Amino acid sequence: MKEPKKMQVYGDSISGNCLKVKWTAAILGIAIDWVETSVLDGSTRTPAFLAMNPAGQVPILVRDDGSSLAQSNAIILHLAEGSPLIPADPVLRAKMFEWLFWEQYSHEPYVAVARFQLHYLGRARSELEPKIVERGHAALALLDRHLSTSDWLVGQGLTLADIALVAYSRVADEGGFDLDAYPALQRWIGRVETALGI
Repeated sequence: MKEPKKMQVYGDSISGNCLKVKWTAAILGIAIDWVETSVLDGSTRTPAFLAMNPAGQVPILVRDDGSSLAQSNAIILHLAEGSPLIPADPVLRAKMFEWLFWEQYSHEPYVAVARFQLHYLGRARSELEPKIVERGHAALALLDRHLSTSDWLVGQGLTLADIALVAYSRVADEGGFDLDAYPALQRWIGRVETALGI
């Protein structure tokens, strides 16, 4: 009997957005074929890639029926449908969405961008736009305040909110952000990493 085709994920292992997908699939026991796709060498700008995602971004999930899905938080929501990573309680579920939306608007554009410019493009910290540094610190401080009174972002255990926000928070130091200034955030990073086995 022929084995069912695995879903494919086109992702770059340096990208927190891509790692969210890998970690979510792993913790749920979902088998995927990972297709390493560099954002640095033009791989996301080829005609074949742009046919899958005209935005030229990773990650992309290609389902076993050939359909594709882009945007990391949309992908992890699809993978986790019906699992404990999405709270059953409607208010907690809405709070999880609140964090997912905030992550892409108020956290990733600053923490991840600073990391990419310093760690991968080799720019000096002095070359970063002050707004990126200021807003990155503001995002990390907000997380630290919340996590000073709660072990998890939502409810009593790991959810997609934790997976989404740990992806770049755990490597914020590579963007010039001193994580020692955020002790509650550091403790939470350790909890999430342990839960994910990373």
